Amino acid sequence: MSLDSDVIVDRRRIRRKLTFWRVVAAVVAIAAVVTVGVVATPAGRGTFTTSGSIARVHIDGLIRSNNDRIEALERLEKSRAAAVVVHINSPGGTTAGSEQLYDALVRLKAKKPMVVVVEGLAASGGYITAIAADHIVAQQSSLVGSIGVLFQYPNFTELLKTVGVKVEEVKSSPLKAAPNGFEPTSPEARAALDALVKDSYAWFRGLVKSRRGIDDGLLEKVADGRVFTGRQALDLKMVDQLGDEKTAIAWLVAQKGVKADLPVRDYRLSPHLSDLTFLRTAAYITLDALGLSVIARQVEHAGLAQAVDRLGLDGMLALWQPAGGN
Repeated sequence: MSLDSDVIVDRRRIRRKLTFWRVVAAVVAIAAVVTVGVVATPAGRGTFTTSGSIARVHIDGLIRSNNDRIEALERLEKSRAAAVVVHINSPGGTTAGSEQLYDALVRLKAKKPMVVVVEGLAASGGYITAIAADHIVAQQSSLVGSIGVLFQYPNFTELLKTVGVKVEEVKSSPLKAAPNGFEPTSPEARAALDALVKDSYAWFRGLVKSRRGIDDGLLEKVADGRVFTGRQALDLKMVDQLGDEKTAIAWLVAQKGVKADLPVRDYRLSPHLSDLTFLRTAAYITLDALGLSVIARQVEHAGLAQAVDRLGLDGMLALWQPAGGN
C-alpha cells in the first residue's frame, strides 16, 4: 500500500510539473505572437523595409475597401525602399474596393519603381489591381482577366409563397430599396440595375484600354468576361512578360535602374479583421503548447475567414466565380 501511495504521489507531482511547463510554454507562445503582432503594426512594420531593399507586397484573396491597407501603402510611399514588387493572387472583389486599391498603387508607383507579379490569379478586381503597374509579369498557367461587373441578389418570392409569408412595405418611391428579394424585380428596377452595371463596366473597360494601350478591336475580345492563361494574356497584351519574381526584379534592374544585389523583404499590409490571422495563430500555438494538437490543427485549417469575407461583399462586384467553392 505504501508503495502504491508513493507512486500515486509521484505521478501527481509529475502531472503538476507538466501542467506548469505547458502553461509556461503557452504564455511564451502568446508573448511571441503578440510581439509579432506588434511588429506587424504601423510602427513595427517600418523596421522591415530598410533602405537598399525591395519591398514585397502581397494582395491575396477577396478585395474590398480596407483603409488599413491603404494607410500601409501610403507609409510604403514614404519609406526608404528602393522599389516594390506586388504579388497578386485574387479573384477580385467589390468594384469600390478594387478602385480604392488601384488608386493607392498608382500613387505608390509615382514614388517607387513598381512591378506586378501574377501568381495564380488576377481576375476582375484582381486585374484592376494589376494594371496599376506599368509592367505585369505572369506565370504561363496564371489566370488573368475576367473583365466585367456583376450584381447578384437572391429572390425569395417563390419560397415565401410556399410557406405562406408576405412581406409588406411602405416606401417613398418604386425604386427605393429595389431589388429587395421579397418580390419580383420590376422592369424599372432591373433597368436601373442594368444602368449601374453598364456604367461600372464602361469604367473598367476604359481603364484597361488606357492602361494597357490596346485598340477597340482587341478590347472587345479581352473584355467579354473570360479569363485567359498567362500565355494567352501575353499575346493579348494583358500582361507584359512571362515569369516570376526573379523576372520582375530583372525588369526593375534593366528598366528602372534598381541595383541587382538588393535583398527583397516582405512588407506586410494590415490584415482585415475577418481574416483572423493573428487570432487563429495565437489559438493554434496556445492549444498546441497545452497538448491539444488535434484541436489546434482544426483551428489552423478552419475556413471561416473566407466564408466571412464572402458574406461581407456588398454592392457591385468585379469578381470571378463569386459562388465557387474550393
